[in-house]
Amino acid sequence: MADCELCGAMKVSVRHVKMGKAEVAACSRCSDKMNLGPKETAPGLARAQSMSARPTFSAKGKKGKDIMLKAEKELADDFSQRISNARKAKGWNQATLGKRMAETVNIIKAAESGKRPTDSVLKKFERVLSITLFQASTPSETRRIDSSTSRGMTLGDYLDDIR
Repeated sequence: MADCELCGAMKVSVRHVKMGKAEVAACSRCSDKMNLGPKETAPGLARAQSMSARPTFSAKGKKGKDIMLKAEKELADDFSQRISNARKAKGWNQATLGKRMAETVNIIKAAESGKRPTDSVLKKFERVLSITLFQASTPSETRRIDSSTSRGMTLGDYLDDIR
């Protein structure tokens, strides 16, 4: 039991109905007089909301796949020079290379100026220009602390390592 927001009747049964763009609580007498139906959602919206309530799986593929294996190769530091040198060796201008790769001239210019393009564009460069832009990654230096000592590393140990 609630109050009707349209006529002000108190302690009556109300239904939530759409009036224009607003949702109001109206008694049965007001909703009958004003031809207000119960609050309805569009069929497509109701279906979309029910679909979103289902559990979804965002990751596809094998369980436990190690994503760090992709880091075996990394982009060469001088990739922009390799691209421009290979293009000049073939006698092409940037527009010709763009047409052969089905890419815009702006992407070619950006790559030759040193801005890293996407991996798919890099593979196109390698295929069209017959060059290699990826090289085997070199492992970075890692330090190990001897596990035989009972105490962990302190700030003093860290400062000694820096000096």
